[in-house]
Amino acid sequence: MSSSKKGNIFDLAIFSRIMNYALAYRSLFVFSTIFSIALATVSTLRPKLIIDAIDNYVETKTQEGFGMIVLIILVVLLAEVIFQLLFIYLANLLGQSVIKDIRSKLFKHILSFRMAYFNNSSVGKMVTRVVSDVETIAQFFSQGLFMIVNDILKMLFVAVLMLVINWKLALISFIVLPILIYATKIFQRAIKVTFQEVRNQVANLNSFVQERVTGMKIVQLFNREAIEYQKFVEINKKHRAAHVKTVWYFSIFFPVAEVLSSIATGMLVWYGAKDLIEGNGVTHGEIIGFIMMTEMLFRPLRQIADKFNTLQMGMVAGDRIFEVMDTQSHIDNQGTFTLPEIKGNIRFDNVTFSYIKNEPVLRGISFDVQQGETVAIVGATGAGKSTITNLINRFYDIDSGTILVDGTPIKNYDLTFLRNEISIVLQDVFLFSDSIQNNISLQKEEITLNQIKEAAQQIGISEFIESLPNGFEYNVKERGVMLSSGQRQLIAFLRAYVSNPSILILDEATSSIDSHSEQMIQFAIDKITQGRTSIVIAHRLATIKNADKIIVLDQGKIVEQGKHQELLQIENGYYKNLHDKQFSKQEIA
Repeated sequence: MSSSKKGNIFDLAIFSRIMNYALAYRSLFVFSTIFSIALATVSTLRPKLIIDAIDNYVETKTQEGFGMIVLIILVVLLAEVIFQLLFIYLANLLGQSVIKDIRSKLFKHILSFRMAYFNNSSVGKMVTRVVSDVETIAQFFSQGLFMIVNDILKMLFVAVLMLVINWKLALISFIVLPILIYATKIFQRAIKVTFQEVRNQVANLNSFVQERVTGMKIVQLFNREAIEYQKFVEINKKHRAAHVKTVWYFSIFFPVAEVLSSIATGMLVWYGAKDLIEGNGVTHGEIIGFIMMTEMLFRPLRQIADKFNTLQMGMVAGDRIFEVMDTQSHIDNQGTFTLPEIKGNIRFDNVTFSYIKNEPVLRGISFDVQQGETVAIVGATGAGKSTITNLINRFYDIDSGTILVDGTPIKNYDLTFLRNEISIVLQDVFLFSDSIQNNISLQKEEITLNQIKEAAQQIGISEFIESLPNGFEYNVKERGVMLSSGQRQLIAFLRAYVSNPSILILDEATSSIDSHSEQMIQFAIDKITQGRTSIVIAHRLATIKNADKIIVLDQGKIVEQGKHQELLQIENGYYKNLHDKQFSKQEIA
């Protein structure tokens, strides 16, 4: 765990990593710094000019030159406005440029994670990292770092000017500074921990809402509205409590800072007035100017505490983002082997695999799939059927054994090349909120609309798509909610078909469809499996009886394999029992 999570006021390592992203925008960084210095300089000139105006013109009732000094004050004010505008714009531009790079790098890193990472990670928390946490880093630059630099410079310039003009009045003004600095330090240490809790609660809230919105059908189907609402109320209370704690610290610190500032101003007025009455050299202009400069000295110090918190929030967010970036959960893609064309011969040689260490899912399985064969895999839930398809795609790496495609271990293949040669149709079809055309082509430029229409005609689903409003331009909305499960399956088959894969995998692709869709899907299956290596995982044995080979899995081992009729001849065989149970249920129905 990094020091930022332990409540340290400033984490130099995280700060340095964030600043490294600003190196790509050196000009923005330099100009932001220049305008920050210029802003602090012209801000400091104002009280000095006002002191001169009061002492040299107002007190002496001298009109000559008074208009000029008023004009100079106006010019300084205008310069201050211009420098502030440029400073704020450039600082924000730098922040947005940096988070654009961080967000792109973070998302690219996440895209390369293996499936195991997503199985153990909350989607809501991942969204928080990519969106909310990254946005906080923008404030690190715009509202944190440069504002702090500007305030520190302003305080330094003002303090020097005060000492030059009247060191006694300056020391009077400085009396309460050590107390305020100490209070600021305590405040920063306390608020750091609460900000970490706020970010955690935001992630928890995002995660909860995302899951419930995605699963709203289940929530309503099982009448869980009241239960889920109460859960949300509890999470929302924790979120509120975390924010209230930060408000509590702010409500203590700022009144304390205001009281100390008022005490300093009161002492300054008392001592200055006393010296003025006694004729010890203090002027009216100095008293008014020092009141202004005291405010300019204390206000940045109060604001620095707030801006330092923004800086800390940026580092807390950076820590959480870098935690994801530092996560090494990638499939090893050291392979470089490619072929002009994959034939589709697949071999599993004594393959073992486990999702959780020492809990094997596959136990030394071996089988061969020849080019152009259709091989079906059946077995009970948890037997390891879908795991086999995940291993062929290298979503996971095996524990031992070898998986070969055309005689070459799949680890030796370039991962992108390998996955381009494999298409998979899942039981739970995922469609993006986009047109049918884009969901089929996945926006690959080489797949044209004409190719999609021709492929749809070939597998018998063109009529179904053309019947939809706008046909291939029909927007299926999020996750394809505008289509039935059977229609989504047909889109998935077309998606697989137009990619022209060497190896096709159908993972429970016909398990939850109506009889009308089944006829269309069966025709589509026959068409897209023709002439290419196909692996079919199915519960419904009627869909695989024509397979070239059927592999029967039980508890991660191959217990039987052969053709449909061959397996039915095995007395008390696993496949025969499964077949008899399934068809006897259909007869009863």
